[in-house]
Amino acid sequence: MQIINFSEQNSLISIYIREIRDITIQNDRLRFRRNIERIGEIMAYEISKQLAYKTISVNTPLDVADANIPDEEIVIATILRAGLPFHHGMLNYFDGAENAFVSAYRKYKETGHQSFDIHIEYIASPSIEGKTLILTDPMLATGSSMELTYRALLTKGNPSKIHIATIIASQQAIDYCKMHFPEDKTTIWAAAIDPGLNESSYIVPGIGDAGDLAYGAKV
Repeated sequence: MQIINFSEQNSLISIYIREIRDITIQNDRLRFRRNIERIGEIMAYEISKQLAYKTISVNTPLDVADANIPDEEIVIATILRAGLPFHHGMLNYFDGAENAFVSAYRKYKETGHQSFDIHIEYIASPSIEGKTLILTDPMLATGSSMELTYRALLTKGNPSKIHIATIIASQQAIDYCKMHFPEDKTTIWAAAIDPGLNESSYIVPGIGDAGDLAYGAKV
């Protein structure tokens, strides 16, 4: 399984990561969402380099030119709600992709935020049989939501390739995904990998709650 950590190289992603982490800049929701979207766009471009391509002919006003275009059917799958701007950034570049949406949430137990289960309650997806599946979630904390989302999507077919795209991941989540996803066809793309989780399973240093920062606090 290939793990691509963009924080190990210099790129424009580092600018947007700094801004979404900055507690003063986070107060601007529009800017926060746009930075998430920008990271999605850059990551889509990088993922596109690993796709299979085919050559087609294009008629120009003067002659015929060859053009290389992706030769894979792509489905972008996103965990609601925090993943929406990230998804939109991906879709800006993979504009011909099909789309899937999954509602996954933490259901906390009576003992408090230290103990919870992940619940899937909604899924809307095309067939993913034989297609390239891009699973997007801006925060990969424990990895369990991503795994359950993948298991739910398997009811729609078996993908030929899997790309897990995230902005901030914990090392624990990376290790978890390495154990629970097919090693021979999965690539993990992370803008940054942080060392750990706190007692509530939030990534540290992380950014906080991406959904709340993008769309406002929930009751």
